[in-house]
Amino acid sequence: MERVPVLKIGDILLVSIQLDMSDQTAVMLQEDLAERIVATGCHGVIIDITALDIVDSFVGRMLSTIASISRVLDAETVVVGMRPAVAITLVELGLSLNGIRTALNVERGMELIASTRPDEYDYDIAEEPDDETTARR
Repeated sequence: MERVPVLKIGDILLVSIQLDMSDQTAVMLQEDLAERIVATGCHGVIIDITALDIVDSFVGRMLSTIASISRVLDAETVVVGMRPAVAITLVELGLSLNGIRTALNVERGMELIASTRPDEYDYDIAEEPDDETTARR
């Protein structure tokens, strides 16, 4: 059975779907991705579907499920590489990819995740006076 590779690039996990998704492959991907999010602490997941010519309701539900799992684990999901025919099919099937943002390519997906994630170490905390400042008052 084939597994979908999950690659770590900085603070982002990249999933490139290059094969037809069976039920078992989708479940394994969901489990692998959840484990990798927890293990790495990544805050972004990019799913590249460039190689998919057809997306059916099963794949649409799988993408939504992955986004929901990722969100619960504090990671945002962006789907990239969607072909026009795939977008049309999703709309015709009435599938809304709740919780999933889209971008044209991996680079734009990475920019989208970076722009929506505030710098975790840039807090606006009022400075507390140190002992020397307090002693001069």
